[in-house]
Amino acid sequence: MRYPLVFGQGNFGSVDGDPPAADRYTEAKLAQVATSLLEDLDKETVDFRPNYDDSEVEPDVLPARIPNLLVNGSDGIAVGMATKIPPHNLTEIVDATITLVNNPHAQLAEILKVRARARLPDRTASFTDAPESSMPTKRGRGRFMMRARAAIESARPRTSRPSSSPRSLTR
Repeated sequence: MRYPLVFGQGNFGSVDGDPPAADRYTEAKLAQVATSLLEDLDKETVDFRPNYDDSEVEPDVLPARIPNLLVNGSDGIAVGMATKIPPHNLTEIVDATITLVNNPHAQLAEILKVRARARLPDRTASFTDAPESSMPTKRGRGRFMMRARAAIESARPRTSRPSSSPRSLTR
């Protein structure tokens, strides 16, 4: 994700299969970007409903001040449909959103003036040739070019350490 929403502290396991630590040794905090997404939640912007045991109320939908799905991107498959949305630049998405709020019938060319294009955090996407190709068309499809550099490195021979003799525990 381009802008992480949650920061975890502690051992959450690893991709190698190491188990996470007990709950009491871990914690998660909202990042500043996430708190700014939820800033206006208490201003009655959406309807609230009781939670599972009627002890509190929760929002029907979670409003956000920015389109987070575009900013952080998405990748996955559900109910037989796949999605791949690359992450976009936050400033450009906000500018494009303001353009659409001021003119709901804005055309793609007008939105492209604010340069709201996909940009991967590691800068591997290239849009200098055809920036329009990175924007979805009216059919909901778009594409962008990925570029990478590769190098083949030869392995150095390993040097072995001299083995030390085990020490005796008796005196």
